Amino acid sequence: MTTRTVPTRYGRYVALGDSQTEGVGDGDDLTGLRGWADRLAEHLARANPRLEYANLAVRGKLARQIRAQQLDPALALRPDFATVVAGMNDLLRPTFDADEVIEHVEAMFAALTAQGTAVATLTFPDVARVIPITRPIRGRITAFNARVRAAAERHGVLIAEVGHHPVVADPRLWSPDRLHCSPLGHERIADAFAHALGLPGSNDTWTLPLIPALPDRGIVGMALAEVNWVATALVPWAMHRLQGKSSGDRRVPKRPHPLPVGDVISS
Repeated sequence: MTTRTVPTRYGRYVALGDSQTEGVGDGDDLTGLRGWADRLAEHLARANPRLEYANLAVRGKLARQIRAQQLDPALALRPDFATVVAGMNDLLRPTFDADEVIEHVEAMFAALTAQGTAVATLTFPDVARVIPITRPIRGRITAFNARVRAAAERHGVLIAEVGHHPVVADPRLWSPDRLHCSPLGHERIADAFAHALGLPGSNDTWTLPLIPALPDRGIVGMALAEVNWVATALVPWAMHRLQGKSSGDRRVPKRPHPLPVGDVISS
């Protein structure tokens, strides 16, 4: 983790990213999405009740799209704190180019920190522990995390080391599609950022296993769960990819303008 002194009071927070930052898996389009970034904004607002918060994230976006569509608007908002989480949608694609993705991520780090913004990011978990068929790409994730750490070190970006803790593989932290966090998963990520930032009242309890532990489902139960997941989540996702569609098509950021956190969360 990058070690640096960070303030615990920020006046404006802007979040850049894809579906996880948007909050998919924590709420829905009818009731509204919450997500870890909203939850982190609440943590920050405890230190500064006048905090303003904007969320520019849109689901389905690749790193190059996040840079092209969200970086300039974020810079124009002149935040003193920002989170940048990008690259998971790239990692899941057969055309993944690590050099290209890291270049886009690092460009966002550089532009924001050059403007005086404090920036934080996170490491990705080994998705093969949640989706066994993704084992062939687990090496990509390890290497990508290492390169994100190096880029973060070059630009003084803080890292929430989420990826390596065993608890991230607990199914209760994931929505049924296994691609997005559940409300509890989003809560744990927000707590991880708060802990990395050293916010008042934060601690490392987000790393602890959930209690009680899940019962062993047995081979048959696990096989049935895999069949159900393939039918309800993998096949629809693959069909969208084959058709060249993205879940973010025709979507706009949910919080494009900075608002007081109380107004944002209650809206």
